[in-house]
Order: sequence, then structure tokens, then C-alpha cells
Amino acid sequence: MPPTFVLASQSPARLETLIGAGIHPTVRVSGVDEDAILDRAIAAASEDGYALQPSDQVLVLARSKAEHVASELTDHEPDAIVVGCDSMLEFDGVVVGKPGDHDTARDRWLAMRGGIGVLHTGHWMIDQRSGGSGATFGETASTVVHFADLTDDEVEAYVESGEPLAVAGAFTVDGLGGPYIERIEGDYHAVRGISLPLLRRMLLDIGVPIHSLHTRN
Repeated sequence: MPPTFVLASQSPARLETLIGAGIHPTVRVSGVDEDAILDRAIAAASEDGYALQPSDQVLVLARSKAEHVASELTDHEPDAIVVGCDSMLEFDGVVVGKPGDHDTARDRWLAMRGGIGVLHTGHWMIDQRSGGSGATFGETASTVVHFADLTDDEVEAYVESGEPLAVAGAFTVDGLGGPYIERIEGDYHAVRGISLPLLRRMLLDIGVPIHSLHTRN
């Protein structure tokens, strides 16, 4: 029997990406206080004399999600591989998270249109299989995103759709936001929230070929 593959994320796009690749994970939402965790990590880095880069920030959050979920797995899931993910957009040197409201989403798109950002997606894996490696490690996938030069009407229509309010960077590449992304440089799946090539490599590091997780539902 293959191990239980646990996705520590509530993102529908991550789930759909895994299912499309033949993996039907068990979904567990961590519910961690992301703002508090990130504030502590940034403060700790500052005390050590360096700034926590966006590529590291997403890794901190991905790890916190994975560790929280791994600690709460029941006896019914003893042979589990847990993966946590987090994404942030870096634009003009500033980290752009989820807008949360229409005004913020509108302002962000007015600033981003015609520009270029970098979408960072952190992945953290914990191997809790009986007789497994016991490894806990992570890596970030970063993808360059070229935004179309939207008209004011296009910005307004996209914001009013509600889609950009609750997604990292205020855009999707696979939904209503797709026409507004001119091109990407890097892994498309990472922009959706989980890099399949990176996931494959991480699984191989713990001796698990990704095809061994394929399921039929």
C-alpha cells in the first residue's frame, strides 16, 4: 500500500493540480496564524543581521503548515508524507499577499499591469512513514510572471469578479485571471501553488517515486 499523502493546504488549485497528476491527497488545513509566524521569523532574522527574503518567507510558512498538520495526524494515518505549501508574489521588491478586499485588489492591479513579478511558492515535506527517512526539508520554486497592460475597465471587471481577493498576488493563471498573464518564465504548476517537478524531486529524495502515489478515484 502506498503511504498516505497529506496536503497541508486548503487551496483548491493545489488540490486540483495534484488530482490532475494522478494523486488524490488527504487534505488537512493547519489553521496556523500566518501573520504571527511570519512576523516572528522576520524579527528573528533581523536580530541576526539579515532580511528574510520572500523566497524564504514562503518556506517558513510552508514549514509551519506542514509541521502543524503532521503533529495532529491520527493513528489512522501512521504512514504519512505531509507537504505544506505557501505562495507570495514579489513585485518591485515588495511582497504582495492576498488583497482581502476590492480596494486593495484594484490598487494592486493598477500598479502591476504591464509589469513583471516573481511568484514564490514554498514547499515543505515531512516523511512520517514507519521505517521511512524521517526527513523534514523544503525548497522554494520561483516563477517570473509578466502581466498584461490592462485597461481600467479590465481591472475593474476582474476585481468585481471577486476572484483576485483571496489569492496570492491578486491573480490566477488558470481562472479568470488567465487572459491577463502575458507569459511566465518557470514552472506553470508553481504559479498554481504547487510545483509538480519539484514535488517529484523531493519525493525521490526520500525514496518515493511520484508514480507510486497514483490513485484511481
